[in-house]
Amino acid sequence: MVKKKKDEACCLTAEKFTSRCRMESLIGIDERGQMVLPKELRDRAKIGTGDKLALMSWEKDGEICCFTLVKADFLADKVKDFLEPIMMTR
Repeated sequence: MVKKKKDEACCLTAEKFTSRCRMESLIGIDERGQMVLPKELRDRAKIGTGDKLALMSWEKDGEICCFTLVKADFLADKVKDFLEPIMMTR
């Protein structure tokens, strides 16, 4: 098993995406437009009650073709890591 660096993201590069991408489950949408992430997936991703997820989308030819969910805390940390050096120079 390859050991990754502590702060190395698991999903940022195309090479990593294609080598680690898989269909986890099929999710239905109810009459209210809601969907449920299966418990097994929530457990593996360590998603708990009250956690926030950012929904990101990709468009192709003017239509959304893909979605991904990113833990809001992870996204906030990455934005902070990106902006902090810029803010320190001003």
